[in-house]
Amino acid sequence: MTKKIAINWFRQDLRLSDNPALTKAVDHEAVLSIYILDDDNAGNHLMGAASRWWLHYSLKALNASLSNNLSVYQGDPQTILDDIIKRFDIEDVYWNRCYEPWRIHRDTLIKERLKSQGVKVYTYNGSLLWEPWNIQKDDGTPYKVFTPFYRRACFNTEAPRAPLPKPESVNYINDKNHLGIDALELLPKIPWDKKLEPHWDIGEEGARRRFETFVDEGLSFYKEGRNLPAKPYVSALSAYLHFGEISPNQLWHAVKSIGNDKHIQNFCSQLGWREFSYSQIYHNPELPRKNLQSKFDMFPWGENSDHLEAWQRGNTGIPMVDAGMRELWQTGYMHNRVRMIVGSFLVKNLRLHWHHGERWFWDTLIDADIANNSASWQWIAGCGADAAPYFRIFNPVTQGQNFDPDGEYVRQYIPEIASLPNKYLFNPWEAPELILKGANIKLGSTYPYPIVDLKRSRELALKAFQSLKQNEI
Repeated sequence: MTKKIAINWFRQDLRLSDNPALTKAVDHEAVLSIYILDDDNAGNHLMGAASRWWLHYSLKALNASLSNNLSVYQGDPQTILDDIIKRFDIEDVYWNRCYEPWRIHRDTLIKERLKSQGVKVYTYNGSLLWEPWNIQKDDGTPYKVFTPFYRRACFNTEAPRAPLPKPESVNYINDKNHLGIDALELLPKIPWDKKLEPHWDIGEEGARRRFETFVDEGLSFYKEGRNLPAKPYVSALSAYLHFGEISPNQLWHAVKSIGNDKHIQNFCSQLGWREFSYSQIYHNPELPRKNLQSKFDMFPWGENSDHLEAWQRGNTGIPMVDAGMRELWQTGYMHNRVRMIVGSFLVKNLRLHWHHGERWFWDTLIDADIANNSASWQWIAGCGADAAPYFRIFNPVTQGQNFDPDGEYVRQYIPEIASLPNKYLFNPWEAPELILKGANIKLGSTYPYPIVDLKRSRELALKAFQSLKQNEI
């Protein structure tokens, strides 16, 4: 006998295929598919502007795939669910789990309340390859180093489940009282987002096309090519993964079906890094604010609002740093190798707190993800799990020379220095005046002088770290 109406609550799983909660909900006579915008309890992590922009179009795409049967709300989920249950013949509620600390707390309370009302609740893993609580050391403690974490996940844990097909012949219904997507006012009032639109194909079908392009153009070069920001060798799927327009299970099984060469292994290990970040935030809920290595609580960070603004705007006078920050501003995305370069420059050369970088990325990245963003900034700052040692300071000049050898990336985002020969493209302050004049560059006018000396700032960073070590004694 079929069941009554079920609610399927979409959250960070904005797709129909490989959606465990939806797959179970469709066993009912009808499915009421809902989305609730609720980040009032997110504290300092209200959804950033770039994320809101992406969410708007992702919800539009999902609604279209549901034949305009997505019911959209804003506010307290418990109040909204109570109202829906009063007005509809609801028997069961389904959702896929989220792992942000505030959402875990919220969902626990909602589940208890619904059960007390006689409504059954079913939750599933639709976002991760492995549950964070399933990948632990033999003594039951979480891993703090990636390699043993990934080894345990791959070899001592069940393989990631196979992707589920898109449900067919579903009786989707909607709530005539819902707000609608436009009422959420996710788009910016000043249309800065217009510059982002040409770069992205948002939604489940866009995710599928993006992945197919990566398989065709990037996967066979991935292991080494993922470090080259001018080349199309990265998947650029991070935003699609965050919003759940494609699942890690779909990616894992798709590439494994192709083979198991070094490029596929490396791509899967990057999915593993994402899992490692979620493990960190699950076991350390204060990860976005609190150093995992408490010795860094005493680190002598500097304060310089001018330096911070120059970094944010891509006007530091260091081309590889500025190219990355301008890519972020123009596209809502930044290549991973360049993220490490700009991050190292902020926390080590400028010696500004990693919180500044985490907050800026949270607002400007379309793939802003609380686990990945927090873990990555702690990694580059040296205070997180399996972190890069603090004394590992990326030299943005040699990084550019090594990973953008033809200068394509820097020239794309800093056209005002495009005429410089490669020898001086990453260090224009060292170019002879004749070379600068021939390239129509006047340092301090057409392009800034470096806001810090790379060698001197590196020495000061190491000195600051040494003082931290001395305080441990």
